[in-house]
Amino acid sequence: MPAPSLTRAKLTTLAIGIPGGALFYFLDLPLPWMLGAMATTTIAAISGVRVALMPRLRLVFIAILGVMLGSAFTPDVLQGLVIWLGSFAWLGLYVVVATVVVWWYYRRLARYDMVTAYFSAAPGGLNEMILAGGAMGGDERRISMSHATRILIAIFVLSFGYRWFGDYAPTDPGATPDNAMNWLDWMLLTGCGVVGLLVARTLRIPAYALVGPMMLSAIVHAIGITHSRPPIWLVAAAQVVVGAMVGSRFDGVAPRVVGHALLLAVVATVILLILAALFGEAVQVTLGIPFSAALLAFAPGGLAEMSLIALSLDVDAAYVSSHHVVRIFIIVLAAPLVFRLFRRGRKRLDRP
Repeated sequence: MPAPSLTRAKLTTLAIGIPGGALFYFLDLPLPWMLGAMATTTIAAISGVRVALMPRLRLVFIAILGVMLGSAFTPDVLQGLVIWLGSFAWLGLYVVVATVVVWWYYRRLARYDMVTAYFSAAPGGLNEMILAGGAMGGDERRISMSHATRILIAIFVLSFGYRWFGDYAPTDPGATPDNAMNWLDWMLLTGCGVVGLLVARTLRIPAYALVGPMMLSAIVHAIGITHSRPPIWLVAAAQVVVGAMVGSRFDGVAPRVVGHALLLAVVATVILLILAALFGEAVQVTLGIPFSAALLAFAPGGLAEMSLIALSLDVDAAYVSSHHVVRIFIIVLAAPLVFRLFRRGRKRLDRP
């Protein structure tokens, strides 16, 4: 049984996040349920209010989001997969360039040690980079704050940027009304979520809670077994949970520490967004994929968060989510290996 104080902190997180989402919704702000919950829980956390992560609850709603994203893989989408291969190649190059540039920034200007700078620079894989960086002697706190603040900034900048400068009006991602789903649809989508999550976790697939359900849902939607998707209220609840979990990562962190991390992360995020825009333009020029979709696909935010933005703005969610899945695979699988090889090479060069 969890301690009473921890249980209270978890309930407090939802009690703060839900009104925050509702406030942003009534103010007609972009991606209101996620951004509102994120804003209020972040402010509460750095103000000293005890909030807490809820891994199991987040797991459930991330799986729901995965099913929702899978519903974007219609038969028409499959015809564009060949073009996406070229975009994936651009993405691989982006990951390499972005990691090198931001690593140099954290190493030379922010004065981080080599390990901390490297794992703070990788544009994705928050949990994996914290674990790998800590295991190799890096400062887990700095790595965690770098990634958490990067995601926070990227989400707000892109959500408001698309709304103010891109003239994108928010839409309801769960467009299928509740009464359009019969019991068979509910069972099928629930099965995609549960079975997809369990299989992906067994296979140790990165971001398994989202990737597994998304892949199964994509299959059943692409071959036309169902056209249903999770209802609006369930997607809104998922947004609240995802947003509140981002904000709760700042629990127990002093405002001064957050301020310093925020300052460093602002520069790093600006660098990553500029690079994402440049690569997004390259994708548009070479492959004809709209810049609005390419930018979100290359943006340095979290998989769930960037996918929610794509859903909210009706910007090719299948394309965006697929690229973030591939990005996470590249980073999680390659980043620790590359760093070990790099450090081993340096040691050999330093030998007399």
